[in-house]
Amino acid sequence: MRPGLQDFLGEWRLTRRIEPADGGVARFEGRAWFTAVAEGLSYREEGELTLPGLAPMRAEREYLWRAGAGGRIEVFFGDGRPFHSFDPAAPEAAHWCDPDDYRVSYDFAAWPDWCAEWRVKGPRKDYRMVSNYARAEGALPPRR
Repeated sequence: MRPGLQDFLGEWRLTRRIEPADGGVARFEGRAWFTAVAEGLSYREEGELTLPGLAPMRAEREYLWRAGAGGRIEVFFGDGRPFHSFDPAAPEAAHWCDPDDYRVSYDFAAWPDWCAEWRVKGPRKDYRMVSNYARAEGALPPRR
C-alpha cells in the first residue's frame, strides 16, 4: 500500500519503544490525530511516557504534514521549521540537526497499521525508536 496524505486523516492508537544503545528501554502509549487544516494535516500525539526508573509522565508533540511534489509527504515541526520529507513508495528520510543524525524508515506494508523506525546518532545520542500506529475507534479528540 502506498498511502497518500489524506489516508492518514483521523485518529490512531500509538505505541512507541525507545531503545538506547546502552540499554534501558523507554515506552510511550497514547493517541495520535491527523486533522485537516488549510496547509495539509496537523499531527498531534498525546500519551504517557515511561522511562526506566522514573514515574510515568505526560508527553505530547505536534507536526504539520503537507503534500509535496511528486506525491511526497513533507513533515514540518510544530513551529513551521522543515523536518523531513518522504515518498510513500520509498519511505525513507533523513534530518541533520547538528550534531545529530536522524534517519527514518516508514513501513506501510500492513496498512492501515504502519510504523516509523528512527535511528538517531550523535555525540550524546545513540538510540532506535519504533512507533506503531493502528486505527483507533471511539476515542475523544485531542485536548488543546
